[in-house]
Amino acid sequence: MTKPAAESPATASYYVGDAFYQDLVDAFAHLEADLPEIADRDLRDRVALLLNREARLLEQERYDAWLDLFVPECAYWVPATRPPGDPRREITVAFHDRRQLEDRIFRIRTGYAWSQSPASRTVRQVTNIALFALPAKADPGDDRLLARSVFQITEFRDGDLRRLDGHAGHLLVDGPVGLRIQAKQVNLIDCDQSLRNPSIVF
Repeated sequence: MTKPAAESPATASYYVGDAFYQDLVDAFAHLEADLPEIADRDLRDRVALLLNREARLLEQERYDAWLDLFVPECAYWVPATRPPGDPRREITVAFHDRRQLEDRIFRIRTGYAWSQSPASRTVRQVTNIALFALPAKADPGDDRLLARSVFQITEFRDGDLRRLDGHAGHLLVDGPVGLRIQAKQVNLIDCDQSLRNPSIVF
């Protein structure tokens, strides 16, 4: 979809349509497939640095810097089903485009977001990083990468300590400014259970 001249992804969801959704569904479906891993050590190290930096920025509540890791036309998806399906047809814990992510960050900063009053303290572990090339499609120029990792988030909030576990998928593009995230899918192992307050799951 062509970007309207007067719009930006921070203020309008112009790029989110059926083709965008279908692309995400197709790409992340490969997380469950037995694709051959990319063996390029330098590339794998670059991906690991990106994912570790993302975790660190979230721990430090540096949300603007975290969002800078994403391309402008991005998505963040937390499925509520196992296996993940289609966010057009199924309930999600969260599905945000850039406009919604910026709105969420703004609300947290106001100090009046009930889900983060008091604010959470978190530490995050990212392990078992694997990197794949998307299978060839009709577009031979699609050279995006798919990373799969296992995460553990430990949260302390309002006297309560809890842990969230699962695996994440990152759809990555490599450009002039380096690796950036086009979309992130967060697959909680208990996504279909009561999650209480899932506001810290970025």
